[in-house]
Amino acid sequence: MTSIDVQDLTKEYGTKRAVDRLTFRVEPGRVTGFLGPNGAGKSTTLRLALGLHRPTSGSVLIGGRPYATYDEPLRLVGALLDPQAAHGARTARDHLRVLATANRIPASRVDEVLERTGIGAVAGRRVKTFSLGMRQRLGIAAALLGDPDVVLLDEPSNGLDPEGIVWIRELMRDLARAGRTVLVSSHLMNETATFADHLVVLGRGRLLADTSMPDFIAAHSTRSARVRTTEPDRLRAALTRAGHTLAPADDGRWSVAGATAADVGALAAAEGIPVLELADEQASLEQAYLALTASDTEFAATATPLQEA
Repeated sequence: MTSIDVQDLTKEYGTKRAVDRLTFRVEPGRVTGFLGPNGAGKSTTLRLALGLHRPTSGSVLIGGRPYATYDEPLRLVGALLDPQAAHGARTARDHLRVLATANRIPASRVDEVLERTGIGAVAGRRVKTFSLGMRQRLGIAAALLGDPDVVLLDEPSNGLDPEGIVWIRELMRDLARAGRTVLVSSHLMNETATFADHLVVLGRGRLLADTSMPDFIAAHSTRSARVRTTEPDRLRAALTRAGHTLAPADDGRWSVAGATAADVGALAAAEGIPVLELADEQASLEQAYLALTASDTEFAATATPLQEA
């Protein structure tokens, strides 16, 4: 199995430190979401991993070696960083054929990845005629061309229609289930929540979190329970005696801060209070992410009142 090992990685551009002593490991067999605000260092880290930039200090090893030391890198690592990278005058098929020849990949593989990414029917069209979503699919086809053990994707859902978003989500899961190492950079929190097993979060070039999705959300959530009952006054009184607060939520439900569903259920049962609905409430990935990165956002807009015309 092939992992990505980032060790004490630092990258400076003049006086700006874009990546600051990062250390983390991306394991095979799961999809790792790579998150952080604009300017956090995600893209720089990916470019360092692929040998496009040189680190100021530290290292990124893929399968125990720097990416630049592999003679046929597409056989080990597939990457999508820029969907605009393909030459516009080439056809999609010719673009992939050039990559296949350079990495001694069988020509038959070109049509396989064109079909897998849904652009087989337009393989003979020039790339400059492609929409952003079609270019995105072509970039993903290039990443899959060498049947790699490691896949790095930067904003893979960008430009895709709803069907394409579902497709790329399932593709990433399939790759992970097959034992591949999958690292996906994204700004779409709700979408990341649907496919990531593990999260690596950066802020101002530093590592803020390296943990599983459930543990990340739990660590940055306020515990509460949601309940619906026909006797809210009795339940409020019982919860108050137990040190909890019952507050109205929506659709006749009530929210109990600082309590779990088990706590509320046990108390209601002891008091003989009927419960129609009961569940634990948890922050979304977006809410947990914003709670963690609020002080590490380099670019943040401020609300300015609109003036009347």
